Amino acid sequence: MKRFIETLKNIWRIEDLRQRILTTMGLILVYRLGTHIVLPGVDPSQLGGLQQQSSDGIMGLLDMFSGGAFSNASILALGIMPYISASIIIQLLGIAIPYFQRLQKEGESGRKKINQMTRWLTVAITTAQGPTYLMNLHNTIPESAFVLKGVYFTLSSVIIMTAGTMFVMWLGEKITDRGLGNGISLIIMIGIIARMPVSLIQEGASKLEQQGGGMVMLLVEMILLFLVFVASIALIQATRRVPVQYARRIVGNKQYGGVRQYIPLKVNAAGVMPIIFAQALMFLPMMLGGLGKSESAGRFVTAFADYTGFWYNLTLALMIIIFTYFYTAVTINPTQMAEDMKRNGGFIPGVKPGRKTVEFLDTIMSRITLPGSIFLALVAILPTFAMLIGVQPNFAQFYGGTSLLILVGVVLDTLQQIESHLMMRHYDGLMKSGRIKGRTGGAAAL
Repeated sequence: MKRFIETLKNIWRIEDLRQRILTTMGLILVYRLGTHIVLPGVDPSQLGGLQQQSSDGIMGLLDMFSGGAFSNASILALGIMPYISASIIIQLLGIAIPYFQRLQKEGESGRKKINQMTRWLTVAITTAQGPTYLMNLHNTIPESAFVLKGVYFTLSSVIIMTAGTMFVMWLGEKITDRGLGNGISLIIMIGIIARMPVSLIQEGASKLEQQGGGMVMLLVEMILLFLVFVASIALIQATRRVPVQYARRIVGNKQYGGVRQYIPLKVNAAGVMPIIFAQALMFLPMMLGGLGKSESAGRFVTAFADYTGFWYNLTLALMIIIFTYFYTAVTINPTQMAEDMKRNGGFIPGVKPGRKTVEFLDTIMSRITLPGSIFLALVAILPTFAMLIGVQPNFAQFYGGTSLLILVGVVLDTLQQIESHLMMRHYDGLMKSGRIKGRTGGAAAL
């Protein structure tokens, strides 16, 4: 406890770190206030139907990602998900279209162009999703709740929600630039944490109402939650190292010395991105079907709107495995690694430099990515199993899925940045046993 208090004092002594923490907290406070500002023309006292609809299932996921803004009919109702969807599309285009590939290789100028395209695509996606959200709003709350009606209300609300999403994106960028951690990741994490106290209270109340063994079951649930939390940390930090022998020539003579080093190859190199990609795409059938609540929704849309259904979870798991391989291929380039190794005079024992080294690294990555992707998919569908054993839907979200992985990953990345500031000023780190490892060894991956 004494060491913890001393660490807090050291954090406060570092002016730059103190300013970053205060800036981050201030911007997050602005975001949380915005989630409670209701759309103009909507009576906030009659939103019971919308809040009931988003209390569980896939609608609960949307509400969680928006930090409760979805169920509040807020100006920030669509949250940050349109931006994430736009980022997914741009990254996919970077694989298929040569123009985007050239932009990715142009450095800072190319990155600025890609960011600009992502912003415009975010506007387009938000503008398309806005009318769908309003359609669902009309289907779930009484008509008397709308002070304004007609084309004027629809047009003004879509413009306001689009501006709200862009404002959330701007807040995330400011947190990244002037605050602490990755802004987009922190905004999503805050939305998740905001629902945790209420979910825990509801779960405890439901267990108290049960006769015989309710509190014992609650204790078992908390132990299981802790074990899943530890397993998620292990998944995010898991690495596998392939030994590489570097031959370095000693300047001034013809002797050679061998120094054994390693190439760090992560079991989960993609981090939490595959589960976010897959989850964002799983929202599409529901959006296209009037958010899965309209009577005209077909069996296909209805099946994918069932958060606990077999087809929803099977599709989600398969997409996560596919996206894990895809994102790993994007972030790790065996050809570039082989070239860098050869340029520095390194080699893998028993493997010829050049094409053979590329094939060896590619094979190793394929093999170690498979268990990582399967474990990631399993963690993603754990909330369904939690609900099957009697856990309340809201509380079950914290047993896995996007919520738990984002929560763990963002906490680790933020703590790693704080530790870096402490170590640069020659203070003790946060952990006595060793350095904290984030998802990517640095900034968040979102």
